[in-house]
Amino acid sequence: MPTREIVIIGGGIIGCTTAYYLASHPLGSASASASGTTTKITLIEASAHGPAQGASGKAGGLVARWAYPKEIVDVSFEEHVKLAGEHNGADRWGWRYVGCGSWEGRGEAIVDLSEKDAETGRANKSLEKELGLPGGQKPVRGGGGGKARRSNPLPDDLDWVHEELTDSYSPMAKDGDTAQVHPYLFTTSMFELAKSSGVNYIQGKVTSILQENGSVVGVEYTNPTTHKVERIPATHVLLAAGAWSPSIISALPISATRAHSITIRPKAGVSIAPYVLFTEITESSTKSHSSPEIYARPDNEVYACGPGDDCPLPEVVDDVVVDQPSCDLIYTHVSSVSQQLREGSVERRQACYLPTVSSGGGPIIGEAKTIAKGLFIGTGHTCWGISNAPGTAKALTELIMEGKIKCANLRKLDPSVLL
Repeated sequence: MPTREIVIIGGGIIGCTTAYYLASHPLGSASASASGTTTKITLIEASAHGPAQGASGKAGGLVARWAYPKEIVDVSFEEHVKLAGEHNGADRWGWRYVGCGSWEGRGEAIVDLSEKDAETGRANKSLEKELGLPGGQKPVRGGGGGKARRSNPLPDDLDWVHEELTDSYSPMAKDGDTAQVHPYLFTTSMFELAKSSGVNYIQGKVTSILQENGSVVGVEYTNPTTHKVERIPATHVLLAAGAWSPSIISALPISATRAHSITIRPKAGVSIAPYVLFTEITESSTKSHSSPEIYARPDNEVYACGPGDDCPLPEVVDDVVVDQPSCDLIYTHVSSVSQQLREGSVERRQACYLPTVSSGGGPIIGEAKTIAKGLFIGTGHTCWGISNAPGTAKALTELIMEGKIKCANLRKLDPSVLL
């Protein structure tokens, strides 16, 4: 009996979610299918600490109908809703709808921010969240002074930013169009659900994708225990290694941006209302500017991130270096507009790398036939990997299992167009 042998490279949000969708597909059962073909699915991850060690575990977790690109957004949002309903996502990975707005105002002079900015030593890079908005505009607006503030008041329950420092606030989307998950919990939940459906897991660093006569035939990886190169046979290979994907397929036009973030635990008894804020802060004395994003989470944890930088990508995710001044700067910025955050304690200081398609557009989703038949790509999602993972997984599953993407028109994201 023929066997469909699928190898997924990368234990991030795309790899784990696709593993779940493949294992859940009627033709993806480990037992014989109606077509007479059995399916074996293997997920391989380089980190010694398991899945979700990169951006998939350290992102903000925003899920939005206004995300980017439009070709996959609506499918992904509805799949998020479906997954949360089927697997108790509210309790399991913090699924909930949130308010989302752009906040512009002045920061209290906690420290001299002009000096703190110089400590990081690297030029800032945009994380490109503005790509999802109409016209690609920056996700902060309003502006200026009391008049704008009076015409755009803060929501009544948004009490964890200083009202007297607010110049303007604008909702970024209508109710029901923005939600969130805890990215680490969502990714690892997809991983565990996939394993429970028969997906095999291997820890190891992939060194090459093997081809014969223009088709993939397997994957070679380094066994971390024996340090020997071993081989996994494959009829289908999905490359979903995020920023590390070009180290396996050099033709991929993927660049990496390092992004820092922190999590803050407010003092006991302090409740943080469910909002995601895109801020534009002007420090009162120095007039320096910052644009941290702030995410209130269901367990009363607060996540905040700053801009990216161009620090070189390390060989593996376990070697990512956290720049402490960059994390301190994020705390300084968000503390300048919120007493609740200033009085809280920083629990995590972390960094991750986001994959960006440097040839324009992106992400890259589909079969890379020009490289090898049976080679599928799912990477380049920038900051929208968490939001767009279920739609990406559904599309790739349809393509691998049925030969055609039916849920969306992803022609603009096809490797044949972008490579």
